[in-house]
Amino acid sequence: MGKLKIRFFTIADYEDEELWLRKQHQNGLKLVKMTPPCFYKFEECEPEDVIYRLDYKNGAQTEEYLQMLKDFGWEYFTHCVGWLYFRKPASAAKTEGEEELFSDNASRVDMAEKVARTRLIPLMVIFLCCVIPNLINAANGVMGRLSTFFGVFFGAMFGIYLFMIIYSGIKLNRIREKYKD
Repeated sequence: MGKLKIRFFTIADYEDEELWLRKQHQNGLKLVKMTPPCFYKFEECEPEDVIYRLDYKNGAQTEEYLQMLKDFGWEYFTHCVGWLYFRKPASAAKTEGEEELFSDNASRVDMAEKVARTRLIPLMVIFLCCVIPNLINAANGVMGRLSTFFGVFFGAMFGIYLFMIIYSGIKLNRIREKYKD
């Protein structure tokens, strides 16, 4: 029987998501599918220590790439909005390096930068081109009788986007700094 859990992670929280998924599996819930923005479908399983890893390929993965990871014991089982989800029993990882998808820190830095380029920058463009102008229009009464409604709506969007941009930018930068040589 499947179980649905709701949990929100930002574009910069992928390491936290991996840890959370590992904990779920240790508690007898194996991830089957992730549906944006925050719906995780699990199926019950025997509790086991399973390592989860996410890789951000944004559609650029190849069959050779998936086969290479399979050869290293990683099970590719789903994808969501550019993210690929992999897992491997912890018992299959004999050394510390076998617990990771990436063999070097440069690859980890590259992924954080790719997430920033393809997810964070579009968030900033939407914020600057859509949210702010509409908030200004609503504040100036340009939207007629609905100006108050749209003012509240775009005010809330302003807060959400501003938080997401600042939080994700800081966290992605910390990830980059953590793995820089």
